[in-house]
Amino acid sequence: MTGTLFEVTFYLAAPFWLLMIFAPGWSVTTRIASSPLTVLPLLAVYTVLAVQVFPELWTAVSSPDIDTFRELTALAEGAGALWAQVIAWDLLIGQWMFLQARKLGFSPWLMGPLLVLTILLSPFGLLVLLALRATRRGTERPVEPRTGPVGTRG
Repeated sequence: MTGTLFEVTFYLAAPFWLLMIFAPGWSVTTRIASSPLTVLPLLAVYTVLAVQVFPELWTAVSSPDIDTFRELTALAEGAGALWAQVIAWDLLIGQWMFLQARKLGFSPWLMGPLLVLTILLSPFGLLVLLALRATRRGTERPVEPRTGPVGTRG
């Protein structure tokens, strides 16, 4: 079961990433990206796995050191729980980046690849967005959401 939960974790987040990358102008995408509830399925996976290794997890977070953390990640449930946590936080970061990009008027052609980078290596994606955001500070241009799929208005 742990292996299955590990594998399904990304697929629980993928629909939200796909909306932000391939339907950024759709008003539904903006509504969904504005909600922190998108991570609830991921947090459910996290909870199922974390409960199974709670003593080890508690030790790792209450007295953090590299060996304790290594022991936690050596357990399948520990590694799976941490993976679900990472995917959940990455999704929240991606949603924030998406909303910031809309607020600042960044092109979807820029943000699509940047969101893909964030899926793969979120700290680098976030750093790039923060650098771009710093160059746009004070020149915010809100973008009107579309009501239909990509390429349509109305």
